[in-house]
Amino acid sequence: MSSELIGAGRAAAGPTPRIPDCPLARTAQTIGPWWTLEILHEMFDGYTEFESISRNLETPADILLDRMAALLAKGLLETEHDSANPRDRNYRLTDLGRSLRPVILAMAAWGNHLLAPQDRSLILVDAATGAEADPVLVDRWTGRPVEGTGYFFVRGPKASALISARYPPNPGAAERNSAEEQ
Repeated sequence: MSSELIGAGRAAAGPTPRIPDCPLARTAQTIGPWWTLEILHEMFDGYTEFESISRNLETPADILLDRMAALLAKGLLETEHDSANPRDRNYRLTDLGRSLRPVILAMAAWGNHLLAPQDRSLILVDAATGAEADPVLVDRWTGRPVEGTGYFFVRGPKASALISARYPPNPGAAERNSAEEQ
């Protein structure tokens, strides 16, 4: 990996979070600047060629090259072929990059909730019906919406002292452990 690419990745990472093992800080650090979301949105919309992404975002090529290098360094994107000229490359999302789609959809929906329906510039719809979609976060195991006080954070098995001081242990972990021992 070239020092240029490593430098771009570091520059995009930003400052070290106050609590390094906090999943919110890790997510913010991975996503980084606002332009990450714009580029990923382009990729989700099917634009993979450097020139089309540059044109759609109205971003000068040299700036976009630096941004794409940062996303490559973070493991969010990869190139389809290794052309000598980065402007001739096609890019694709990695599994890590694709895993951000639900986050981006939820963020867009949250942003639309701040606007009157007639003021929205972009709306998520069901591809089969054309009906407006309103994404919600649900628990994979129960199907229940994750909202309100029905869910809360507890410290995980690798929690640092900072996390452990703030969050309680998982009350369900003791029950699972005793059930496994029997």
